[in-house]
Amino acid sequence: MRKVTMEYRVPYADTDQMGVVYYGNYLTLFERARNELMRACGYTYRECEAEGWMLPVIHAELDYKSPAKYDDLLEVTAYVQEAKGVRLEIACEVRRKGEAQILVKGFTRHCFVSTETFRPIAPPEKLMAVL
Repeated sequence: MRKVTMEYRVPYADTDQMGVVYYGNYLTLFERARNELMRACGYTYRECEAEGWMLPVIHAELDYKSPAKYDDLLEVTAYVQEAKGVRLEIACEVRRKGEAQILVKGFTRHCFVSTETFRPIAPPEKLMAVL
């Protein structure tokens, strides 16, 4: 299983009035980590579209365990949790750098879709081979 970990320093803009990361901002981190995972597999989203497919989010879940705060250095790890038919689930875990405690974990579910017909299609074999 391929895993990608990226670092992210929490800016003030990502916090709420109590100085903690607003839960919805974690979904943005999931998106960034997913992009890095795709890049590690040899695909950027532009390359996906050029090959005639896209990977929109059809479902997202997160389990908020503990807050991150302004200026925390986070590690966001993304990996494929499930690849079945036209669906792909990418799990993410967020921690403070160097700490074992998970602050947030969750996943995004995607569907391989044709850029021409906007209908589900079989996943590209080239991508599935490297996941």
